[in-house]
Amino acid sequence: MSLEVRIKKRFDSFLLDVDLAAGNETLGLLGASGCGKSVTMRCIAGIETPDEGRIVVNGQVFYDSAQRINLKPQQRKTALLFQNYMLFPNLTVEQNVAAGIGGAVPKDERARIVAAELARFSLSGFEARYPAQLSGGQQQRVALARMLAAKPGILMLDEPFSALDAHLKSLLEQNLVSLFDAYEGTILYVSHDIDEAIRFCDRIAVVEAGHILEVDTSDELVNHPHSEAALKLSGCKNAPQATYAGEHRAWVAKWGVHVETAEPVPADVSHLGIRAAYIERADGPGPNNYRVRVDRVSDARFDRSVLLGFLDREEGSAPPVNREDDEMRYLHEHLFWRVSKKDDAAVLPEVGDELWVRLPPDRIYLVTR
Repeated sequence: MSLEVRIKKRFDSFLLDVDLAAGNETLGLLGASGCGKSVTMRCIAGIETPDEGRIVVNGQVFYDSAQRINLKPQQRKTALLFQNYMLFPNLTVEQNVAAGIGGAVPKDERARIVAAELARFSLSGFEARYPAQLSGGQQQRVALARMLAAKPGILMLDEPFSALDAHLKSLLEQNLVSLFDAYEGTILYVSHDIDEAIRFCDRIAVVEAGHILEVDTSDELVNHPHSEAALKLSGCKNAPQATYAGEHRAWVAKWGVHVETAEPVPADVSHLGIRAAYIERADGPGPNNYRVRVDRVSDARFDRSVLLGFLDREEGSAPPVNREDDEMRYLHEHLFWRVSKKDDAAVLPEVGDELWVRLPPDRIYLVTR
């Protein structure tokens, strides 16, 4: 099983320029809303037509602009699951599952396939019900059963959990585990949630403004990101622009400080990153120790988020932005710190506190694009 996509399609806001390949695996497309993830899958399914390029699934050419090949959606044998499941409201569960099976399949074989998929997703006994008579979880299982019954060449899922609350999402995720275990082939999974992508995907492609910036395993993406987009999508709250200031030293203009790094700083470094949970308290001056002021706090169940303003900006740095003049620039000049509440004896930072923090050099990320 394989997928090859090399396509271009121009939109008003950006140029979709995708070049990717996948084998017998689950490949995640991770990116912000509107970056081109869903359009890519719609082009594979035949719902959208690229301006140029080539799409090949399991050796079959779906689209080739040079050879003037453009198969219709029903000829492509793809399965695309949207977040609203797209069930036919006037068909029963049994009829919905059977809808994707080709008309050439004998009646007895169709019934066998439908029964097998209903049993796989614990839907036996629901055959005569209509979608409106089902819960959200049951509707999802019907959609998944329909996907497998059609025996598609590729499975594609477009943010299937984006509209669900956290509790229901965790329950319905188990349905996907059953789907992925049963399917042998390429699965594309669109998400903007790094944790969701890590749970389901063998590899993750970072998508930004219509381009794939990098494709890596989840471990590599989280621990060794190579782009600003990957830094932010992997959950890194601090990702300011940085410039080379020495073999193990970077200058961060927004913070007005130099940062020492364990890894060598690339000459063309563009951004520096450190996760909010990696920041440490310090007792006073030292390497990568900074005097800061707590300008804002907000509480979650298990931690406190703290915005820190640098008090000792180095010579040559611009004066700090006034909050009333530009709220967003003011926030971006701050260091985002996450403080755990697990230690009952710990003194949580409060607005107005002045203290010292340390950025561990071995926790600093450096990216060049």
